[in-house]
Amino acid sequence: MKRLFPFFFLLFLPFYSYQQQTDGVLPFRNSRLSFDERVNDLLSRLTIDEKIAMMQHSSPAVSRLDIKSYNWWNEALHGVARAGKATVFPQPIALAATFDDQTISAMYSVVGDEARAKYHKAQKEGNYDNYFGLTFWTPNVNIFRDPRWGRGMETFGEDPYLTSVMGIACVKGLQGVTGFDNAYYKTQACAKHFAVHSGPEWNRHNFDISVSSRDLWTTYLPAFKALVEDAGVSEVMCAYNRLDGEPCCANDNLLVDILRNKWNFNGLVVTDCWAVNDFYETDTIIPRHKTHSNAADAVADAFNSEVDIECGNSLNAIRKAYSEGTISDSVIDCHVRRILMARFQLGMFDDDNIVPYTNIPYSVVESDKHRLLSLNIARKSIVLLKNDNTLPLSSNLKKIAVLGPNAFDSVMMLGNYNGTPTHTITILEGIKNKVGNKCEVVYDKLCNHADNSYEFPADLREKLNGVEVIVFVGGLSPQLEGEQLEIEQYGFKGGDRTVIELPDVQTKALKYLKSFKKPVVFVVCTGSALAIQSEDKNVNAIVNAWYAGQEGGTAVADVLFGDFNPSGRLPVTFYKSTNQLPDYENYDMEGRTYRYMKSKPLYPFGFGLSYSHFDYELVNDFVDFDTASVSFRIRVTNSSDFDGGDVVQIYLANGADKKSPIKTLVAFKRISVAAQDSSEVKFTIPIERFLSFDDSKEEFVMLNGDYQLFYGGSSDTDKVINLNYSNGFSVVNVKSDRRKKL
Repeated sequence: MKRLFPFFFLLFLPFYSYQQQTDGVLPFRNSRLSFDERVNDLLSRLTIDEKIAMMQHSSPAVSRLDIKSYNWWNEALHGVARAGKATVFPQPIALAATFDDQTISAMYSVVGDEARAKYHKAQKEGNYDNYFGLTFWTPNVNIFRDPRWGRGMETFGEDPYLTSVMGIACVKGLQGVTGFDNAYYKTQACAKHFAVHSGPEWNRHNFDISVSSRDLWTTYLPAFKALVEDAGVSEVMCAYNRLDGEPCCANDNLLVDILRNKWNFNGLVVTDCWAVNDFYETDTIIPRHKTHSNAADAVADAFNSEVDIECGNSLNAIRKAYSEGTISDSVIDCHVRRILMARFQLGMFDDDNIVPYTNIPYSVVESDKHRLLSLNIARKSIVLLKNDNTLPLSSNLKKIAVLGPNAFDSVMMLGNYNGTPTHTITILEGIKNKVGNKCEVVYDKLCNHADNSYEFPADLREKLNGVEVIVFVGGLSPQLEGEQLEIEQYGFKGGDRTVIELPDVQTKALKYLKSFKKPVVFVVCTGSALAIQSEDKNVNAIVNAWYAGQEGGTAVADVLFGDFNPSGRLPVTFYKSTNQLPDYENYDMEGRTYRYMKSKPLYPFGFGLSYSHFDYELVNDFVDFDTASVSFRIRVTNSSDFDGGDVVQIYLANGADKKSPIKTLVAFKRISVAAQDSSEVKFTIPIERFLSFDDSKEEFVMLNGDYQLFYGGSSDTDKVINLNYSNGFSVVNVKSDRRKKL
């Protein structure tokens, strides 16, 4: 046997040598193994206390295995947020107004680059705090169902399809790759807040929402489904509120039946921060759900309902639940396996030289290229709502007035959940930079946003003497609308609004300015729709600039003076008054948004003027079909002398389902059309967009009946293709004999 020993040793030598030559001593450090193998190895080495500690957002280090601490709480809503210097892009509601998902995807890829650069710098400095990580709780794909919700500015608007498209663009941009085994992600995105969550802010910790299955599946869930199934989003955040009596972070229907089982989501579920505390805490100031008697029962319910990470402080409660047997070893292993997989996918256990994103230099952070992208997106997001030919302003002006509470407010420009730019160009600065020394610019704040504590200056008439045009920059502010704000004054409550009219002090200011008998341009800065019916009647032009980011002042000036032809489109309906809105706390979609409202709004969803004039026609009166789609081409003609950008929009009216929306967006395409020229756009509408919701079976089906496809420049278009479906499509009103029926 002694003679055989060298022979057997030689048989095992290759395996022995391979193990000794790996990058790390232990298999989970071996980058040649699959992520699954490495996760399983590391999981087997962790103690129960180490595993439980990983189930909170602030994950401590495991020193004995040389595993660094990690904080899952990071924000990148429109740029890397709360981590110091970063490029600040326009607020997401403004991103949606571009209707340009390709550019928005490129933007979020840039955000991912800055995140990587900041993360690796922080790691080298030993900074493992929140906001310096790679897992971003972005995007917010809740439906902006009511303009009174203060956090609507964080969303992509009121339409499920637009929200889905923009959400997918965000996820793909941030993550870099999806769906490949052993691929490294640039960063990881999170779809929030799951689900049926859009205010009120003041009662979100105890609010119990009930909606029909139809509204759930046709309005509130489509964007989440798209991000899970089409974008491969890495995380989903459950919401604060209850749905049908159960807190969303312990809601088996949402987290188990729908998310895990129907959509096969295998990524991480994280709670909104301290949402589990709402299950059991008693608070005399903020009412809570109080659905559970103690913390241990609460966390057991959450983790048994597929939550993987609690953003909060319930570590001791998790340990107690485990000791009481209400959370099992198998449940904990399932959660920690997902947690570890995410960290491996981000390259956190590998040397920098094999992770492709570690070589992104810190110099990309707020670089000239990134600031230029922010400027271009801000330009595209601006929506021209009214113009009586006052705009564009002449380059020969000698004196203009720039007035209003938002004219010189750099903080307002940044919105919320924002980073810190080196410099923010206010609208006043943008206009001054534009006109230079050839035009005198007179500035005065004139009034506050919403209170009367700032008086009109006594010498205003003297200051405005000789002014040729007045630019009033007003609207709202992130200090008035936002997440659970401590503000109580007329029209505002806890971050939300109680009325959607422009604050009275600004209405009075605009009426006062009209008395000067000079053209008045109203630049609106807002994160939500405003009822500005009286302003629409009294001013010459209205420009909606949102919260436009660090380069927003330049973008506004470019639009005002015609260096950029406005091309943004409304991602929300602008109502005439608060009276057009249903009860805020009622989540039924009846009467809400352009999809269900029967009265005429002030400005419809998808609306936006241009310095160009566009006409639309169906090319050759021809529509084509196959078993999976309907195809056609739209010719867009620019009959003006301005080159311009346009957003061609397609809406479906489903006559086969009487409960379906009046009209709903099913496709769009942003294009550029030169002056006195035309461009053709092909649309292919998949049959899935024509499906109806069967209330009895809670599933989508194709119904025989009449359908209409509207095409044009807003949801208010009357240009239509009439179709009929009877086990196949046929055209009803197209003259060409090149129709066909399957």
